[in-house]
Amino acid sequence: MIKALTIFSGNANRELTEQICRYVEVPLGKLEVSVFSDGEIYTEIGENVRGVTCFVVQPTCSPANQNLMELLVIVDALKRASAGSIIAVVPYFGYARQDRKTKPRTPISAKLVADLMETAGIQRLVSIDLHAGQIQGFFDIPVDHLFAMPVAIDYLRERVGQQCVVVSPDAGGVERARAYAKRLGASLAIVDKRREKANVSEVMNLIGDVKGKVAVLVDDIVDTAGTLTQAAKAIADAGATSVYAFATHGVLSGPAIERITNSPLTELVVTDTIPLRPEAKACGKIRSLATARLLGEAIKRIHHGDSISSLFG
Repeated sequence: MIKALTIFSGNANRELTEQICRYVEVPLGKLEVSVFSDGEIYTEIGENVRGVTCFVVQPTCSPANQNLMELLVIVDALKRASAGSIIAVVPYFGYARQDRKTKPRTPISAKLVADLMETAGIQRLVSIDLHAGQIQGFFDIPVDHLFAMPVAIDYLRERVGQQCVVVSPDAGGVERARAYAKRLGASLAIVDKRREKANVSEVMNLIGDVKGKVAVLVDDIVDTAGTLTQAAKAIADAGATSVYAFATHGVLSGPAIERITNSPLTELVVTDTIPLRPEAKACGKIRSLATARLLGEAIKRIHHGDSISSLFG
């Protein structure tokens, strides 16, 4: 008897996929991914998928190009093996920061990646906290945009208590910060970052009251942690008793770990959409929360045709 549902994993975050499989109560799909000596990716599906609903879990995190190409090749193999439907579960959608032209003669790489995924044969996309919600419109297929908020709120509520203030590290993240503040019953503040003139360090102006409160910085991505740690310093200087931060996707590249270690941050909380590097795991200030339950529930609901939006109340 052919299984109706199979979950496959690329190499980007196999541990997360295994946790999802345990939640959904299905075995991990048989898939071999290897690389030729010149770097070409080769995949082979190890089981019959004809007519089967296939989910492929593969965040396009670092190395972004390798993981993206691996996803495309896996999807092509499934398409040519007559899979019933192919759903890409991309917890972290790479290239999402290039969602518009900010300068002349630059690409909109998020749209390019969307086109590549559709051309490869993806029929539905599941992702968590896209950098910009309008990226959903780059696709001509259904996109299930999940939010990490349910994963974060319970943990943050235990850590920060009632007297807290949620802070957006920039003007663009105010809507996200307001949503967290509403659920935590907290007040809202904004860090206004300005560079007065060239070659002069940025000035951090804080809009809102943080004095005597526990502050929670909320963002979708923390990459080199420059903005985050500068904002944390500005908040601490303004009289906050302690500063926590939550970012869905812990890219943590370059000097990020060193900056976080030396910053006033009490704790940085991320999710496991991107696997932590050994240095990040060794850092006592970084905590990772599991998303397997959230993603597993979304997979179940997609497979059974149930509502996804009801996951978020």
